Amino acid sequence: MQKREFAKSGGQSGGSSAPTPKRGRPFGSTSANSAAAAAAAAAAEAMSPSALLGPSLHIHNSFVEQNNKRIVLALQSGLKSEVTWALNTLTLLSFKERDEIRRDVTPLAKIPSLLDALLLIIDDWRDIALPKDLTRGARVRSLGVNSSVTGFGTEYDALASIQTPGSGVGSSAGEALGKKSTGKHQSSQWWSEEDGLFNLDDEGRAEKQLCAIAASNVIRNFSFMPDNEVVMAQHRHCLETVYQCINDHMTDEELVTNSLETIVNLAHLMDLRIFSSSKQSFIKINEKQAVQAVLGILNSSVKAWNCAAAELLGRLIINPDNEPFISPLIPQIHKRLVDLLSIPAVDAQAAAVGALYNLVEVNMDCRLKLASERWAIDRLLKVIKTPHPVPEVCRKAAMILENLVSEPQNRGLLLAYENAFAELLFQDGKYSDSFARILYELTARSNSRVASARGIWGM
Repeated sequence: MQKREFAKSGGQSGGSSAPTPKRGRPFGSTSANSAAAAAAAAAAEAMSPSALLGPSLHIHNSFVEQNNKRIVLALQSGLKSEVTWALNTLTLLSFKERDEIRRDVTPLAKIPSLLDALLLIIDDWRDIALPKDLTRGARVRSLGVNSSVTGFGTEYDALASIQTPGSGVGSSAGEALGKKSTGKHQSSQWWSEEDGLFNLDDEGRAEKQLCAIAASNVIRNFSFMPDNEVVMAQHRHCLETVYQCINDHMTDEELVTNSLETIVNLAHLMDLRIFSSSKQSFIKINEKQAVQAVLGILNSSVKAWNCAAAELLGRLIINPDNEPFISPLIPQIHKRLVDLLSIPAVDAQAAAVGALYNLVEVNMDCRLKLASERWAIDRLLKVIKTPHPVPEVCRKAAMILENLVSEPQNRGLLLAYENAFAELLFQDGKYSDSFARILYELTARSNSRVASARGIWGM
């Protein structure tokens, strides 16, 4: 949770200190010179404590086994100090460098109740989250003065302000605060202005938000571990929470980003029918709402979200059991993916081509609707002609065109691009086989595929 603060402090002191060693390597262990090792150790002692905090810390392999119950209980306690400690610990344990081979990775998602405890933190934030464009006026908080202090927000200050010499936080304090607020608020106004009992102030709400973001980051890290994929993909509460965070994408961008990356990592194992299964449900969401939430992200103005949503749809459609829930929205999906092809960004084009490639492999209906989509053929050809810097993207674009021409109903639409196909056939040898088959299908009779003499582009 404190990752960004640590990074800032480390960046300020980075000019006067030695570079942080890699994870698990003590200072001087890679050097044969004892003097160099001693100098490295002295430099390590001189480093500021904040520069040592973060993923570079070495944690013993048995730490999780010895403290797994304590971590879960700390998350469930609701106390700010305990929750913060548990989230920071889990962030360190779940962090992994991009090319790092971790032999000590612990399947954290398999620790009893840990995943549910993390999801509860996100659910608690979602229950009090407000849209960013909503403005709220200041209000006097009198409800919940006798509740236990959790440490979030300015609860200690609020209790100190209502205490008087010789009196506790009991009925006298409540009466004093009630008298103080009587002149400012009428009893009829509390019903509309008070969101609920024991609400947090703005500072406490912001701290809860940071905890939710940190919890979502830990869950995201879990999803990158192969040992956790099956457990998380079959965990209904986990899927409901991440899909609901995607659906409420106007609350916090980092929460949405972590949820998207989590669900993309699990998509190849995901069965949308889990939302109507007999497993216990925590958030009411069905298969149709889940797909519509992904479509909403696909239509958002954030390019990174568009790419992730396109990749997610391309992975979900591979499972035949998900096809009935995605097929009704195929026209809208096609339209948006074709729009992404026009964006001058290689990652957006690659994501769109990858999703379209999987969609047209599914059934005839997807191929017919894509061929009739305006600008679809032109933009696929442009990806190949430019060409895209990744050859695999160009190959998939050519395969999409080949799949489209395999349907007799599409040949009339694609025949208008015969000259463009012929030009690519003779200019680009990498994809000449695909365009030779495309031209053959365009000019051959539908009932005489075997007779190559029937087409002028016979093979």
